[in-house]
Amino acid sequence: MKRIEIKYGRIIDPANNIDEIGSLYIDDGKIAAIFDEPHGFNADEIIEAKHAIVCAGFIDLSARLREPGQTHKATFATEIKAAASAGITSLCLPPDTLPVIDTPAVVELIKDKAEKLHYPQVYPIGALTQGLGGKKLSAMLALKSAGCIAVSNANSPLENLVILRRAMEYAAGHDLTLFYRPDEPSLSQKGCAHEGIFATHYGLPAIPEAAESIAVDQCLELAKLTDCRIHFSQISSRRSIIKIQQAHKYGLDVTVDVAIHQLLLSEQDIEPFNSAYHVIPPFRGEDDKKHLQKSVATGIINAICSDHQPHDLDAKLGAFSETESGISSLETLLPLTLKLVETSVLSLSEAIACLTLKPAEILGIKAGALTQGMSADVCVFNPDKRWQVNDENWLSAGKNTPYWGQTLKGRVTHTFQQGQLIYTLEK
Repeated sequence: MKRIEIKYGRIIDPANNIDEIGSLYIDDGKIAAIFDEPHGFNADEIIEAKHAIVCAGFIDLSARLREPGQTHKATFATEIKAAASAGITSLCLPPDTLPVIDTPAVVELIKDKAEKLHYPQVYPIGALTQGLGGKKLSAMLALKSAGCIAVSNANSPLENLVILRRAMEYAAGHDLTLFYRPDEPSLSQKGCAHEGIFATHYGLPAIPEAAESIAVDQCLELAKLTDCRIHFSQISSRRSIIKIQQAHKYGLDVTVDVAIHQLLLSEQDIEPFNSAYHVIPPFRGEDDKKHLQKSVATGIINAICSDHQPHDLDAKLGAFSETESGISSLETLLPLTLKLVETSVLSLSEAIACLTLKPAEILGIKAGALTQGMSADVCVFNPDKRWQVNDENWLSAGKNTPYWGQTLKGRVTHTFQQGQLIYTLEK
C-alpha cells in the first residue's frame, strides 16, 4: 500500500478535539500520524491540501443503492461512485431491497457486490420481520452473524404493537439496535404531504404531524418496557423531538438522525407539481424545521444522514401524489450541511461530527475519527468550491433532487477508504 501525506490542510477531528493546520500521514491503510511525520516515513504520494478541510470519511446512516432488485433506478456501481465523490466512506443499506434483507444469503450477496467494487464498508440493516411483512419476526441472530449492523422494518408498517414489542425483546436479547422510522399508518394513510398550508391549498392527501409523534410515543413506551436500544430514523417534527427529549431525561438509550433536506426545506419551499419535493416523511412547517435545526445544535438529534433514494425518470412523472417519494441526495450531503455552518446553526466542527463521530457511535464501529492506528477513512474537501448540480457534475443514476440546476458551495476533492484513494476530483 502507498504511503500518503496529506499536506497542510485544516485538520478537523471532533473525536480528538483537533482543529488545526497540519499534515496527515497514511501508512499501510491506517492513520500513521497527525502533524509530526513518523520516523523513516517516505511518502509515495503527496496531496497538497492548503485551503482544504481534512476530516474523517463521512458515515451515512441511510442510503438506498437500489440493488439488488431495482437496477432500472440505480446500481451499486453508480451509487458507490456517487458516495465516494461525496466523501462517504461507510454507509448503511436499509432492508427494503428486492429480495428483502431477511436471510443471510441476501446479506452475503450485498457484501460480495460491495467487495467486488472495492467499497467494503456497506453495512446491511437486517429486516425486522420476514419480507418486511410486519407479521413474523425475522431470524435476527442469523442476520447479525451474517453481518447486519442493526435491524429495521424500513418504511413498512408492523401489524400491531405486540409484534413491535416482541421484535424489541428479540433485538435487545441479541444486542441489536433497532432502527425505527416512526409512522402510524392509520393516520398517515398513504398521504404525500404535510397536513398544512401546501396540502390544503392543492388538495393533496395529507400526513399529520401526529402520525409520527404518536408512533414515537408508542415506541418509547415499549423501549422502556423491553430495554431495547432504539435509533429513530429520519425524524421530521417538533412534537417528536419533544418526546425524545423527555425520554433522554428518563435515561432511555435512544438516538436520532435527520435527513439533511429536512433541515433546510419546509412545506413553504415546495414548488407546486414538482415531484422532486415528494418525500416521506414530508417537508413539514417552518417551526418544525427550525426546531430540528435547534435539536441538531443541542445534540438531541445526534446525526445527519442523506436518506438517499435515487429514482428513474418515470417514478417521478405524474401528479404529485402519484409519484414515488424520495430524493437522490448523496452528493448534496456535504454542501447542504455546510449551509448550516454558513447560517450559524452549527460550527464546522459540530457539522463534521454529525457526519462522522456521531453516526460511528450510533453504529458502534471504529470509524469517524483520525485516531492514530485507525483505518484511514479520510475526506478532503474545499469548503469554498462552487459547483452546479447538473449532468456534468452528477454521478448518481437518480437525478431526482430539488437542487437540480442550483449552484452549491463545498466540494470533495479526495476520498480515502482504508487508505485507498477511491475518489479524486478532476481539475
